[in-house]
Amino acid sequence: MQTKPLLAGLGLSLLLAGCSTLSDGQTVAEYCSDPERAGEGLCQLKVDINGVETQLSQTNLSVSEARRLAESAAEAAAAAQASADAAQGSADRAMSVANQALSMSDLSCETRVLNQTDTGTCRDGYTLMGCSQTRYTYRAGGLSFLREVNDEQCRFNSQVLEMHVRCCTAGPGLPPDDATLMDADS
Repeated sequence: MQTKPLLAGLGLSLLLAGCSTLSDGQTVAEYCSDPERAGEGLCQLKVDINGVETQLSQTNLSVSEARRLAESAAEAAAAAQASADAAQGSADRAMSVANQALSMSDLSCETRVLNQTDTGTCRDGYTLMGCSQTRYTYRAGGLSFLREVNDEQCRFNSQVLEMHVRCCTAGPGLPPDDATLMDADS
């Protein structure tokens, strides 16, 4: 989000709100032509008109037009702030969910090593997280293509010599079964 126009609009609205002593018929240029007022914030403020940046004191805006401009800038600034607040709220909720996921100490994972098969599966209660072919020879047909991956299985286009299947479950791990398991840190 660009904060420069937001801050400029907010500054403009605050400065013009303080100029209540000006008459509505007087222009900002007439007000700023007094040498004693030349250093005031209103006379130093720059605005962007049709892509050209100019000092507010060099325009023919009447005080009432300048006030409308300031009110419009303040409304735009408020809308931008509301949008920024909503985005920050969404980011805060996402961070909370991510922190909860990272703090799950009861997540248990295992890597199963399966030989001479085309399909890798997990034990009951586990969800498949990933699958890769780890050993192949050109004589046995070389690399196989991974055809399907879902929560229950992964399937290659042909039988592979060896695959590693990564499986995870929430809660304590189940006792090992007959498939070869690798260390959970691998």
